[in-house]
Amino acid sequence: MSRRRACALFVLAVALLSYRLHAQSIVTYDRLLNAAKEPQNWLTYGGDYSSRRFSPLTQITPANVKSLGLAWMYQSPIAGSWQATPIVVDGIMYLTQRPNEVVALDAATGRAFWVYRHQNSPDLVVCCGSNNRGLAILGETLFMGTLDAHLVALDARSGRPIWKTAVAESGSGYSITVSPLVVKDKVIIGVGGGEYGIRGFIAAFDARTGKEAWRFYTVPAPGEPGHETWEACPPKSETYCDPEAWKHGGGSVWVTGSYDPDLNLTYWGTGNVGPDYAHEQRPGDNLYTASVVALDGDTGKLKWHYQFTPHDRYDYDSVQVPVLADINFRGALVKALMWANRNGNFYVLDRATGKFLLGKPFVRVNWMSGFDASGRPIQTPQPAGMPTYPAIQGGSNWYSPSFSTRTQLMYVSAWDEQGQLFGASPLEYQEGRNFTGGVNQPFVPMAGEPTKAIPGAPAIQGLIRGPINNWTDAAGHGAVLAIDPSTGEAKWKFNMIDVTDSGIVTTASDLLITGGREGYLHILDARNGSLLWKANLGAQVRQNPMTYAVNGKQYVAVIAGLSLTVFALP
Repeated sequence: MSRRRACALFVLAVALLSYRLHAQSIVTYDRLLNAAKEPQNWLTYGGDYSSRRFSPLTQITPANVKSLGLAWMYQSPIAGSWQATPIVVDGIMYLTQRPNEVVALDAATGRAFWVYRHQNSPDLVVCCGSNNRGLAILGETLFMGTLDAHLVALDARSGRPIWKTAVAESGSGYSITVSPLVVKDKVIIGVGGGEYGIRGFIAAFDARTGKEAWRFYTVPAPGEPGHETWEACPPKSETYCDPEAWKHGGGSVWVTGSYDPDLNLTYWGTGNVGPDYAHEQRPGDNLYTASVVALDGDTGKLKWHYQFTPHDRYDYDSVQVPVLADINFRGALVKALMWANRNGNFYVLDRATGKFLLGKPFVRVNWMSGFDASGRPIQTPQPAGMPTYPAIQGGSNWYSPSFSTRTQLMYVSAWDEQGQLFGASPLEYQEGRNFTGGVNQPFVPMAGEPTKAIPGAPAIQGLIRGPINNWTDAAGHGAVLAIDPSTGEAKWKFNMIDVTDSGIVTTASDLLITGGREGYLHILDARNGSLLWKANLGAQVRQNPMTYAVNGKQYVAVIAGLSLTVFALP
């Protein structure tokens, strides 16, 4: 081949790829409302506003799934945990890599079009890791939150920055790791930093200008509804009590919420109270921490709330994804909000009113014994030296569940039989300093010694393990549970070798796709939990797998270690 011809072909190939990028149609608000009608795309963090992570795609089935093979891979140059869920728009994949880089890829080949790099402030203080969970899109603009608490708007075709807005002070512990949520003409985000004594909030910004439209504080100030739950210190206290605990009361928001356009309500889970464990220095229920808040999408006004763990002393962040569906509940069709909570309970609430409908443990729970008539948990704090279940990691965490409209089941990644020895260490707030106040120890029971911890247990009970998998069932185990939301009962359970930090996606062909910390991508039959196919990815899956299609071909995308791996049928 002549040099001239080779150059011409190269220029043609670049032009065709560039055409694909620039031929992408505009993502209107109407498209976001009807995201479920575009199964080839993945337009929001949760797939659509309901956060069901259910795909109508059917090309990959239980009958042919064993023929899945590698389609392409993309390797990130940045080391560390990678928790982003990609979005796919008309054949283009957009994703974030650590700490705050955005890359645009050809979703059929993995070819990179452009990379944007945000330079974070050197004074940032962040927990827990340099994570970013993804992007939102509206029109031709991408939106990303940053570790130094900025919101950035980018041109989706070129990666060129359009505007950047400072949301909070990163030196005080504020950060943004959440994937934004676009509602109408607004971009909604929450702030992280509960371990540093922030005062959490959810805020909306004009998508065109970056100007703040509204802000809702998850810890109310004096005179605001809910502030009375930050009770005054007793006249005489044996331990330190903070008379202004609300000012650094936590309530961070670090996982994306959901939206019901018919009710015009957006739902967000809030994190732990500050300090996490030194609970005696902050009397009261401490609203709106460890709660779900339903906010008006236009104004940010609170419509209702439900507190999963009043006066949280166990670090039971309630930032798990709120899943919305209309379900048959005890003979009636209910506008439900379903929640597999870190505190170990599965909940069903009426998403229009916040009414408590059901609460039931899906893992071992002993921090409470049941619910009163209003749905408030009846707490049973364990004596000193006795384990509390679940542990700090919780029954589930930030990784997304899935609800299948075909099976009418909720699928949850769970940690079971993991206990914790909780303790408190009172401390005074210092800006930008760790504000947890805990002296906690993982608990591993031994045969005949149910309250003794194995020496060295913290090394195998951390959220991140080493390359040698020394996890044992005595320290707890991971599983995928299929829960019937009308009863809270598990229909089936798929046990894993290790615990899991992976989310779930289900499809209209009754496939369930998830990962494991032992490094496998699993595809199960969503009807009965049987394993249909698995692949060793060589690293932990700490991300939400997803599926999409380009030119009629269905793909499955998952991130493990530093690699985004994409599978398809031959």
